[in-house]
Amino acid sequence: MTASPRRIGLGSRRVQWVTLALAAATTTMAADLDIAWDDSGRFERRLTLAPGAFAEACGALRKGQLIAWSFKADGPLNFNIHYHEDQQLVVPENHDGAANAIGKLAVGADQVHCWMWTNKSSATVKLAIALAR
Repeated sequence: MTASPRRIGLGSRRVQWVTLALAAATTTMAADLDIAWDDSGRFERRLTLAPGAFAEACGALRKGQLIAWSFKADGPLNFNIHYHEDQQLVVPENHDGAANAIGKLAVGADQVHCWMWTNKSSATVKLAIALAR
């Protein structure tokens, strides 16, 4: 059974904190990736995240699509899948301090969805991302 996505109003303290954290992270290093599916319907990347840095892979998805996703890292990362709907941030998946995770996203809305990893540690972390539609 899949948990309902969390909806966070854009005026909430959590969103304000996330916005400040993202602004601070952009000064260290960020990887903004556009999801470009290959001929077999896959998107894969390997990245290195400096301490305080984040990576975000975003792409337009259609309601009803099923996206299999996984990641492996050699250190803990904060991870979420999110999209924006009107004045709310919708977070269907969230893991803090995870070195790996696997799942399937049943897309519930025609929106740009983002997979995001943040390195809150003081060490560099290597990350491998895999998405499949």
